[in-house]
Amino acid sequence: MLDTTQLRTFAAVVAEGSFDAAARLLHVTPSAVSQRVKALEEAVGQVLVRRHRPCRPTDAGKPLLRLAGQFALLEREALSEAQQGMSGGGRGRSRLAAVVNADSLATWFPTALARVSNQLGLFFDIRQDDEEHTVELLRDGSVMAAVTALREPVQGCRAQRLGAMRYHPLGAPALVDRWFPDGIATAEALAATPVIVFDRKDQTQHRFLRSVTGRDLEPPVHYVPSVPAFVEAIRQGLGWGLVPEQIAAAHLTRGTCLDIIPDRQVDVPLYWQHWRLESNALNALTSAVQAVAAEALR
Repeated sequence: MLDTTQLRTFAAVVAEGSFDAAARLLHVTPSAVSQRVKALEEAVGQVLVRRHRPCRPTDAGKPLLRLAGQFALLEREALSEAQQGMSGGGRGRSRLAAVVNADSLATWFPTALARVSNQLGLFFDIRQDDEEHTVELLRDGSVMAAVTALREPVQGCRAQRLGAMRYHPLGAPALVDRWFPDGIATAEALAATPVIVFDRKDQTQHRFLRSVTGRDLEPPVHYVPSVPAFVEAIRQGLGWGLVPEQIAAAHLTRGTCLDIIPDRQVDVPLYWQHWRLESNALNALTSAVQAVAAEALR
């Protein structure tokens, strides 16, 4: 049998990124944290934590990290139900960890969080990553749910299609006048025009260029890893970029940005993957995410 205190301590080390931070969270000494993790590793017969900064689970540690998270969630729900039964009116204190792509966080996803939090009093630990990489945190057990572009479910998880997020290729009027003076975005012009990219994981703009021109272009790139700053960089004429239609609509209406290729958009399918676990809190979040996505996505 695995020791639940050791599991909880192991999960805290990964969540907080270090043994010292886990000790502060658990109100014990770093030595106690180290002893608990070492005892768990001895019980399993495998190294479970890569002792770097931040600490990350090994391949052997990933299933135990998922187990620790599942146990903690079900434990909190059971305690909440017991307290409600005794007092007749307590509210749950479950905390759900999920990873979401930046554009969803900047547009529709907070509405889902608000709906379920207002209903059940849940708390959230939301991480951010590119939609093609979010399942890595789901796979290693750091989070229990993810908005992702990957449709194949991670082992031990369910996957449901949410819809597609549509993007418009926007540029400021001055940029369009300079690089596309005749109003046509030719392959040669696109190869020379600066483009705004969120970060080095973001390949959406380059895939768009390939679909439009049939060529692998390498235009000059600005990296701007913030959705508001990304859109503002486009508005200021630093380069063109793909903007979610929920944000693009206002700029197109005001004329602060133009569609550089009006008849071409990008639809990125999104999926909701979550632990295959019977949890009232996780089920409620899943229902809220699906409902809001049905309203916001295509």
